[in-house]
Amino acid sequence: MATIAAALRENAHAVVRQYEETLLVKSPSRTVSTVHRVVTILDENGDSQGRELVQYGQLNSINYLRGAVYDADGRLLHNLRSNDVKDYGLSDGSSLATDNRGRLADLRQTAYPYTVDFEYEVVSDNSLFYSTWSPQTEEQQAVEHATFRVLTPATLPLRYQERHLPKGVKAARSQDGSLEVYQWELANLPAFEDEADSPPISEQVPMVVTAPTTFEVQGHSGSLTSWQQLSQWTYELNAGRDELPETVKARIAALVQGETDERARIRKVYEFLQANTRYISIQLGLGGWQTFPASTVSSTGYGDCKALSNYGKALLQAAGVTSYCALVRADEPDIHTDFPSSQFNHVVLCVPLTKGAKRDTVWLECTSQTIAFNYMGSFTGNRHALLLMPSGGHLVATPKYGAAENRRERRADVYVDAQGNATATIRTVRTGQEQERVSALLTSLDASEQKKKIAESLALANFSITKLNLAATPFPGLPAVTETLALALPNYAAASGKRIFLNINLLSKTSAIVPPVGERQSEVWLSHAYSQADTIRFHVPAGVKPESLPAPVQLTTAFGTYTTQVQALPDGTLQYVRRLSMPHTRFARTDYPAYVDFRRKISTADKVQVVLLKTDA
Repeated sequence: MATIAAALRENAHAVVRQYEETLLVKSPSRTVSTVHRVVTILDENGDSQGRELVQYGQLNSINYLRGAVYDADGRLLHNLRSNDVKDYGLSDGSSLATDNRGRLADLRQTAYPYTVDFEYEVVSDNSLFYSTWSPQTEEQQAVEHATFRVLTPATLPLRYQERHLPKGVKAARSQDGSLEVYQWELANLPAFEDEADSPPISEQVPMVVTAPTTFEVQGHSGSLTSWQQLSQWTYELNAGRDELPETVKARIAALVQGETDERARIRKVYEFLQANTRYISIQLGLGGWQTFPASTVSSTGYGDCKALSNYGKALLQAAGVTSYCALVRADEPDIHTDFPSSQFNHVVLCVPLTKGAKRDTVWLECTSQTIAFNYMGSFTGNRHALLLMPSGGHLVATPKYGAAENRRERRADVYVDAQGNATATIRTVRTGQEQERVSALLTSLDASEQKKKIAESLALANFSITKLNLAATPFPGLPAVTETLALALPNYAAASGKRIFLNINLLSKTSAIVPPVGERQSEVWLSHAYSQADTIRFHVPAGVKPESLPAPVQLTTAFGTYTTQVQALPDGTLQYVRRLSMPHTRFARTDYPAYVDFRRKISTADKVQVVLLKTDA
């Protein structure tokens, strides 16, 4: 502990003392990865570093896993014992069959600091994936020293991409007999703190990503210097697996008979798919990339993302519609398009429309029984996908969902009595990504559970729900959900003598963010674009008038736009109108103080009150 520099201990829960990783490329089909990791855990918040998970399966085997743990003075407490290691099936909870497993070595201690030392070696017969070296894996983790070596035959040249490396750090190349050697070295990386609205950690820490030029998986060889090559290898791996039984072809032909509109035919087939299949993950060896035949899905009614997308492709083909499976990275940041490699974890279906003056594309998520037609959403929208085509495909953009698509529009009537009690009727329409959470409640929970979840989401101190209804709503081009809500709001407004203090913003308060302590380190990353529109009418008792009205607020910045206005209408009601629009974008870290100020002004405006005066008192 005493040998760790003070600069590395600052803001750190753990310090990586040594991280050594070596990738040996034995052949186009085999690699050997060796890792040695020594970490000093400074407090309980660093305890996750006291464990090591090593994955294995049909295509990967563990040669050895060793470990030891030391106390604060460097004395050996004990070596890794059999009861310190647990063997787990790494199921995702919806897998029918998977050979993905892991050995989890646990050397966590209750007295701090302590140091763990892990070593392991994995032999892989899946050379589609090479190592990604990233010794700094968490916030508030420092790195004292780390090295990465790749040894590969000259006939199998390495492809690599360096990301966020410190100035002056780059690959050092040498020879070791017949092998080419690439080496990177890092030292004295200070810990960094998790900052508000910052990019994912993978976009901030030093990293080297490697990939093969040629590879082989269970006898299926391919090249990987372009997206076209990866597409072609994957397509050929699955070629001929889209044949359907004649009975199913006839059923689809009857389903779309007489339907001349191409989009309508696609919708009918998609609804058939959703009604007759369910998602179950199946990952066995080459099955991670090779689908079950469409005929198998037809008879069993289930499949993983590959199998269901391939089945959907076959059904559309029976309806006279051409479509393509597409690889995409789901529920994670988008791929790096400038480095062709296997960065994907999901398959969807892309259907280019062929008729009509305006060319368009329909996208289908084949694993969900409830997701809307032609909707990718937060799971796979705003990304790049790789089309799988006979001669090799290319990257295409999945649908974009910005502030115009991700909308929440609310209209409410609030009735306030002279004692400050209120009732409210509220109608909220959500579209695009804004409707996803409520749509999940609608499709997965009964009415009582829906009511409970909605109540938990309301930022109100004292209320009860007297009516709730959720309903899918027709909306051009996007899924939408309408929420109809009635509330009882005892003591909503504070009454004091002749005055009633009314919170004019019912449900849409935005919090301020804390200014950084010291200099901001990361970019400003606004990950979710959305827009909000609120129109709320307050019905006040006769003889009650506003003493004054707050001035309108208008903020127009690169971070977003915000406006509010309160008006006294001729019929005696007060109308509050609020608009907020936020983009999906990045800004330089030097812009963070301006962003903090923008959020502070919104928060202040969202808390404004109107003072009502009882004129007949």
